[in-house]
Amino acid sequence: MPSNKVAVVTGASSGIGEATARRLAAEGFHVFCAARRADRVEALASEIGGTAVRCDVTSTEDVAALAERVGERLDVLVNNAGGAVGSDPVAQADPQDWRAMYEVNVIGVLNVTKALLPALVASGAGTIVNVGSTAGRIAYEGGAGYTAAKHGTQVVTETLRLELYDQPVRVSEIAPGMVKTEEFSLKRFGGDQEKYDAVYAGVAEPLVAEDIADAIGWVVTRPPHVNVDELVIRPRAQAAQHKVHRVFD
Repeated sequence: MPSNKVAVVTGASSGIGEATARRLAAEGFHVFCAARRADRVEALASEIGGTAVRCDVTSTEDVAALAERVGERLDVLVNNAGGAVGSDPVAQADPQDWRAMYEVNVIGVLNVTKALLPALVASGAGTIVNVGSTAGRIAYEGGAGYTAAKHGTQVVTETLRLELYDQPVRVSEIAPGMVKTEEFSLKRFGGDQEKYDAVYAGVAEPLVAEDIADAIGWVVTRPPHVNVDELVIRPRAQAAQHKVHRVFD
């Protein structure tokens, strides 16, 4: 029997997005799994009883098609699609990398939220969860393009909450610290396995995608009058961006 609760998760083809789609399905949502890689989201949707939608969040045409598939009512939107490109210092940074990060982490959130907001309002108790980052709260060397983009995600979230204060829509941000997924850091470093390994070297228990999905599941299942403005989540080993407990044999 299909659920009458509906959720959209962007960036659902891997990592946090995939784990979140699974978690929301377990919570009884019919999940629209949206991502650029159609084969991945089709397999996921088939497994969890959801709906796959090929969608590049930076494309207004793709996002319009997603909104049409979702229809007139939506309970939960998880703006998870994002990513980092490169780790060059500002003096050597490639503007194209910065544009790519801003497009997906900020403009993508704008595109999807704008298209699906009427359906969230129509539900009478909609929830928007934007997946930000601790990088949206502090600067670090080699991360200016990504931290600027994720600061943008945070400010969009805060502004949206102010603008929707009289609407039946909650607005939250989940800001993860060190999360080890199969693709995020590897993509950031252009497939350089050595750089990927160095990020997590000596860290016994970084967060995993399911930890963040668990938090998102908790946020969206609070009573409708409860708004969790933001939730910053780090592994115990990471006291701050620059303070990480590492143990080497």
